[in-house]
Amino acid sequence: MKTDAQLQQDVIAELKWEPSVNATQIGVEVKDGIVTLAGHVDSFGEKWNAERAAQRVFGVKALAVEIDVTLPGSSKRNDADVARSVENVLQWTTSLPKDSIKVMVENGEVTLTGEVNWEFQRENAARAVRYLMGVKDVYNNINIKPNISSSAVKSDIEAALKRRAHEDAEKISVEVRGGDVTLKGSVHTWSERELAIDSAWGTHGVRNVVDKMAVTY
Repeated sequence: MKTDAQLQQDVIAELKWEPSVNATQIGVEVKDGIVTLAGHVDSFGEKWNAERAAQRVFGVKALAVEIDVTLPGSSKRNDADVARSVENVLQWTTSLPKDSIKVMVENGEVTLTGEVNWEFQRENAARAVRYLMGVKDVYNNINIKPNISSSAVKSDIEAALKRRAHEDAEKISVEVRGGDVTLKGSVHTWSERELAIDSAWGTHGVRNVVDKMAVTY
C-alpha cells in the first residue's frame, strides 16, 4: 500500500513521462489515495492526457481535476470557427452515422448531442474533436439507442468480464434496467475498473453505465 507521499511522487513522475503533457504547469496533491490535479495547460487535449496519465498510476483511488485550459494567442479562435471545424471533422469520421451528431460551441466549450448505436461511436465523436485548435472542453451528451433485452445485456456483459477481468469478474455484480447498467463490487486496480466499465460499454444496447465499484489494494 502506497503512502500519499509515494503516490504523489509516482503521479508527478507519470506526468513527466507523458510527452503530451507539460508537467511543470500541473500541481499534484494527494490525500487518502485521492489525487487532485491543479494548474493551467495550453489545450483541452493536454488536460485530457494529464487525467489519463494520473489514472494509470497504481494506488489512485479517485481523481479530482482542477486544471484550467488557457489557450495561447495562436490557438484562440471564435466559436463559429470552432463549430465549423467540429462539424467538418465529425463528417469525416467514418464510424459515425451521417448527420447523427449536433454541435454547440460556447466560449470554446463544445457540447455534442444526438444518438448513435454504440458506445465506441459516442467515444469516437469526442475523440475526433478533443484535440482541435480552440477547443477548451468537450461535453459528450450523445445518447445510445437501446436495442436489446435487459437479460441479454446482462449475459453479454458478464461473459465479457469473464473473458477480460479474470479473478475480478466474480467480484463484480451487474444490474441492468433497460439500457442502464450498474456495476458493483471491488477490483484491485484502476485499470481493472476501467476494463470492467469498457466491457459494459462495449455491449450492444447499453446507453448508460453507473460505476459503484470500489478499488481495493
